[in-house]
Amino acid sequence: MSKQKLIIDTDPGIDDAMAIHYAFAHEALDLIGLTTIFGNVFVEQATRNALWLTDQASRPIPVSQGAATPLAITPNAPSHYVHGDEGFGDLPAMITTRLADPRPAHIFLADTIRAYPGEVILCPIGPLTNIARLLDHDPAIATLVKKLVIMGGAVDCAGNVSAFAEANIWNDPHAAERVFAADWDMELIGLDVTSHISCDADDFLSIAKESPDIGGFLERISQFYINFYHSIIGRHVCLMHDPSAVISITDETAFEYENIPLEVVCSGERIGATIRSQQKRRPVRVAKAVNAKQVQEIFLDICKQSDKIKKQSDKIQASNA
Repeated sequence: MSKQKLIIDTDPGIDDAMAIHYAFAHEALDLIGLTTIFGNVFVEQATRNALWLTDQASRPIPVSQGAATPLAITPNAPSHYVHGDEGFGDLPAMITTRLADPRPAHIFLADTIRAYPGEVILCPIGPLTNIARLLDHDPAIATLVKKLVIMGGAVDCAGNVSAFAEANIWNDPHAAERVFAADWDMELIGLDVTSHISCDADDFLSIAKESPDIGGFLERISQFYINFYHSIIGRHVCLMHDPSAVISITDETAFEYENIPLEVVCSGERIGATIRSQQKRRPVRVAKAVNAKQVQEIFLDICKQSDKIKKQSDKIQASNA
């Protein structure tokens, strides 16, 4: 069975690391590249962290650095209080010897998608600046992407950075508006469902038991994330925003969708709000309900395989040396 080609646009970030390691460990996915964006951390930190994650998984795929700032608004501060000063909780800056792909993210995306027309799912789990730049660079690219799966938005629920806005959309509302107006096959995995999907400390300990290397890392960084969520929702869990977007690709039936044309509020107190649009534009498949227990179990089952999959990658790397 052929694997699904996937590129993740990311700002790692604790739950980004969870999503990326899930993608590496899932045998139905072929993660062929990472592009980086500001958001949870500065873009230079995001690139370093993405490169380090590929090192950790023994998967030397291209990592391409993207935008450092939004299209139009003044940048918001990185969410270090959520993800830690360096992006991985209280861990220090990770060291990598790998270099990023020399192409800017939007060029890398255009080149790679055009190399595999109709085959690549593009999954942005940070602000959408790189995706908007991709459209500006190559307007026809929307017809060549197999599907765009976005982690972001809060359509019929409250936001998480304001009463109205979800963080990824809020960090670059003009980019999100540009993306929602384009003619792609597009899905939105937002707070309407991800606010119901969580894991607790015992869940991460179970991953670490089965995969002490990668699972142990995920368990370590989850502690910071869980402590943050405990401080705001009073439960000793963390919400699984970014992994849920990737899980929707491998296990779509765990989600229920509604087709909704969307637009983004780009100014005023509601800036960053993702709202139903009255304009004539292609509807987005918005996840509106989820089997949260199923998604949680899928995440745990796949991530418990992380070390085994890494050993397979190590053998491949050794045979190619």
